[in-house]
Amino acid sequence: MVMQLTPKASLHLPRLAELVRVESLAQREKVFELKLKDGEELGHKPGQFVEVSLFGIGEAPISISSSPTKKGSFELAIRATGNVTNALHRLDKGATVGIRGPFGNGFPLDEFRGKDVLVVAGGLGLFPLRSLINYIRDNRADFGRLTVLFGCRAPAERLFCDELCKWQDCKDTEFLETVDVGDDSWTGSVGVITTLFLKIDIEPSNTYAVAVGPPIMYRFVIAECVKKGIPEDQIILSLERRMKCGVGKCGHCQINNVYVCQEGPVFTYAELKQLKEAV
Repeated sequence: MVMQLTPKASLHLPRLAELVRVESLAQREKVFELKLKDGEELGHKPGQFVEVSLFGIGEAPISISSSPTKKGSFELAIRATGNVTNALHRLDKGATVGIRGPFGNGFPLDEFRGKDVLVVAGGLGLFPLRSLINYIRDNRADFGRLTVLFGCRAPAERLFCDELCKWQDCKDTEFLETVDVGDDSWTGSVGVITTLFLKIDIEPSNTYAVAVGPPIMYRFVIAECVKKGIPEDQIILSLERRMKCGVGKCGHCQINNVYVCQEGPVFTYAELKQLKEAV
């Protein structure tokens, strides 16, 4: 007997979603707010991703940038880099796209509860981490200290600037940021993101560190976390850049016998040490 799946339940058939808002973040980045046409919630966890399809053009895996506490719609922050993402950037409010997912295992929220959380976002790594940050802020009593470190190459590449200011001013969030190279308008810290570790104090056994950013960043952030004494199984990383189909069929994300789209994209450093090609 072959099980018949409805479009909502299928791994392979996209659900239709309407684009209800488009907003520019920086020169090559925009945020897209979408609403599923079937009236359902996306039902995601921070750290998961969806496959976004434009009919006649293609499909791309995109991290979900909004918190699941945001009801009625969800947000995807996207840089224009290829055929699908450039086409997405040309869309206006009211357009229809296809959505498959959410996929992936997301951040281990249950393990974070009652613990301090250190979030390290490098550049576009803020896109998926924004979901986690806002989820913690919306459920503040469930978590300990929240420390957010954000770094990008230049002031013009800062993302979600209004939210950065809110995090900076919020008493229950410690927010620090830096840029690699400043300009005449920049009065903040200058240097790579690891320089911010010198400015924070943590209780390592009670802290989960979560980092997302460019591949080159991971090695140095991991080293700083280990230097601070954070256990390897409490250092959380995302390998989202490796994914393609989302359902373990194309093999694009396979590392040895592990499919990142199914067993990840979120892994602990202790897990990744067993996957030598991953780090």
